[in-house]
Amino acid sequence: MNAPLRHPQAATAPDVDVAILGSGFSGIGMAIALLKAGRKSFVILEKAASVGGTWRDNTYPGCACDVPSHLYSFSFEPNPDWSRMYPTQPEIRAYLERVTDKYALRPSMRFGRTVTNLDFDAAAGLWRVKSEDGQTLTARVVVSGMGGLSRPVTPHLPGIESFQGKTFHSADWDHAHDLIGQRVAVIGTGASAIQFVPQIAPKLAQLHLFQRTPPWIAPKLDRPMKPWEKRLFAALPAAQSLLRGAIYCRMESRAVGFTLKPAILAKAQQLLVKFIAASIPDPALRAKLTPHYTMGCKRILISNDYYPALNRDNVELVTEGIERVTAHGIVTRDGVERPVDTIIYGTGFAATDALSPTQVRGVGGRHLNAEWAAGAQAYLGVTVAGYPNFFLLMGPNTGLGHNSIIYMIESQIRYVMDALAQMDRRGAALMAPRQDAQDLFNATIQRRVATSVWNSGGCKSWYLTAEGRNTTIWPGFTFEYRRKTKAVDPGAYEFVGR
Repeated sequence: MNAPLRHPQAATAPDVDVAILGSGFSGIGMAIALLKAGRKSFVILEKAASVGGTWRDNTYPGCACDVPSHLYSFSFEPNPDWSRMYPTQPEIRAYLERVTDKYALRPSMRFGRTVTNLDFDAAAGLWRVKSEDGQTLTARVVVSGMGGLSRPVTPHLPGIESFQGKTFHSADWDHAHDLIGQRVAVIGTGASAIQFVPQIAPKLAQLHLFQRTPPWIAPKLDRPMKPWEKRLFAALPAAQSLLRGAIYCRMESRAVGFTLKPAILAKAQQLLVKFIAASIPDPALRAKLTPHYTMGCKRILISNDYYPALNRDNVELVTEGIERVTAHGIVTRDGVERPVDTIIYGTGFAATDALSPTQVRGVGGRHLNAEWAAGAQAYLGVTVAGYPNFFLLMGPNTGLGHNSIIYMIESQIRYVMDALAQMDRRGAALMAPRQDAQDLFNATIQRRVATSVWNSGGCKSWYLTAEGRNTTIWPGFTFEYRRKTKAVDPGAYEFVGR
């Protein structure tokens, strides 16, 4: 398993120096960093027909980000024209399209290229990147920008094959399907559902919302940006930087409760209980919507219109488990059958299994998918022992529950760029973290995350694997992560010369 790095036996020139997988924030940011460093030999492989990642794929009604606009953007590419304090999906996608065009990235993009296999060729010292269409591209370096929210999860409901109505996942919203006057079942009450339920509820004859665990929901402090604010930000970028910094500090402060002292979340939790009480007059419904786990254990959601939507006469919150689906309805475990015309899954993504179905094979026949079967792990969430010149953006234990993931992505991109520079200075063909360095890092991470709200808050969330291992969340401050990824520690790596 732990085969050492060896000098490539043959000097084989790759098709490109760097292959980037995905064209969301990670892939676009990585490509721009390479360009700024004068590294022009790269290609971006994108499975879809356009850029945008999750902000291209998720087009459900009401889709928006829960991080304020001025922080949910590249630090080097501020946008003074955000229309709202919180960005909507169309605006974020348009922002990524503009950035792509500004840096002339499209000639380096290959659309419709779903990567199925990444195989390290030790003799040649390069990666063979195979896509679904049968094409193979070789690269010295591979950077994965495949985010954790890219593969929708659809649960198998007993009897679903017999259902004669329409079904779809929120990430594959069927805009051609007319919901007006329909009886609709929504499965799940996560971040997507609390956004689209208020949008579709007024159009429906009946909405049955199936809830397993209620989320903690806070008011959304959203508003339109004023024209004078946009003019100020355009004329004085420093003013927008100050706002960005203030938003960052406010959100970062939540990490104290999440990671160091979960008990201090009690005060904020009391406020959210009052928010439920003020929003839901029916005591029975209020009881169903009140979580029985510590705030923050699952991602805290924000909404001003979700609770009011549940007060509608045509909306029913169902907390009984689903027993089976019939040709025209859903039967719960108490024996009640509810007739429905459409089933919409708001059941989230396979966040703990981001690589699949791409198969990754490294040194000595190592198979990353098999090694990660019990839980993904990497060194600093970016590199993996036994997989030289392979870098992950938004890798294991670098996700967030309290701040902007763009901050983490930019930290990782800087780290990758320093790694490439170190290889150049050393005349190295290959680099990979030492197994002992990776093991020590992950042991520390798991020890820290064990006492965080995400592991000790009394809930089951998408942050955890089926075995209960947290492979998703960074258990600390984001500025701490940036400090750790400021530069590559040569002592933690193996380097092999050309």
